[in-house]
Amino acid sequence: MPVGFILSGYIGSQFLRSIAGVFFTVFGLVYVLDFVELVRRAGDVAGVTPLDMAHLALLRTPSVTEQVLPFAILIGAMTTLLQLSRKLELVVVRAAGISAWQFLAPGLVIAGAIGVFSILAYNPLAAVLKQHASEVETRIFAADPQVQTGRDIWIRQRHDGGSAIIRAGSIAEGSTEIAAVTVFRFDLQGRFRERIEAASAELRSGYWNMHDARIIGIEGEPERYSTYQLPSSLDPEQLRRSFTPPESVPFWSLRYMAEQTRRAGLDATAYQLRYESLLARPLLFIAMVLVAASVSLRFFRFGGVGPLVLGGVAAGFLLYVATELMEDLGASGLVGTTLAAWFPAVVGSLLGVLTLLYQEDG
Repeated sequence: MPVGFILSGYIGSQFLRSIAGVFFTVFGLVYVLDFVELVRRAGDVAGVTPLDMAHLALLRTPSVTEQVLPFAILIGAMTTLLQLSRKLELVVVRAAGISAWQFLAPGLVIAGAIGVFSILAYNPLAAVLKQHASEVETRIFAADPQVQTGRDIWIRQRHDGGSAIIRAGSIAEGSTEIAAVTVFRFDLQGRFRERIEAASAELRSGYWNMHDARIIGIEGEPERYSTYQLPSSLDPEQLRRSFTPPESVPFWSLRYMAEQTRRAGLDATAYQLRYESLLARPLLFIAMVLVAASVSLRFFRFGGVGPLVLGGVAAGFLLYVATELMEDLGASGLVGTTLAAWFPAVVGSLLGVLTLLYQEDG
């Protein structure tokens, strides 16, 4: 077996091991913190066990940790290069006449491969689990309308008998089911008619199907119904798309969702931007490796490694902030979605290459 292939395999395995270690460490921390928070929120909900919260936290964690993948690449690459430098393995490699570009190639390939894997497999899995977690969360916390879910949703509708304002404590992403529902109904002249409280409701064609509802009118005693139908002119499919964030849509469905949203007369920029951002992810991960290399190739015996490492972390953070900023500009329509998605990755890669060229060949 050629020596170059063995060396590439060794360096690539070091990159992969370090990146996986950082990612799964963060995954565990996010899971534990989310589990503790869910247990606190569910403290007053009857019939909910810590095991239920552990399952819900496991469903929610992949979508959260997907956001830290660039930092896992950055920290993992820095850790790998610093360990190789500390063990003087980089000295031996350089003495053998192998350039920085050659021993960085395995890391760049690993970063690009992780980016492709995250697009084709991890993102769809995380999105599906996030939708399922939203459904489970809605179902659990709908058991007690007094429990706050942390995000109120307001919906206004009109129908033949007047209008209504609906407040929901939560909504199951990708569905038309809402929980902790309060409805304020008004007549055609805008006068208040009644208030409806329900544990949950689901929008169907022409009406809301409400469960465990209590109707409080202007006169008379409150009335309770196990199920109650509230007329509605809202389109269930349109509501489903309106309350499905791009992060909850798998990569394979983003273009279809964008097209359907556009046909419905709604703004599909968020879905298109998400699609472009995912396509740019492998290049962004490669940029993170180049940033890590630009601050991690200094030999330990020369000293000054600490400030360089802090500089690398700061550079990676600035690249991440630039990515978020460009996505915000793209979502607002100030710049095109393609420019917003690809600009940080392209600029970050070019700056990393320029820095390495100056250090190695300048």
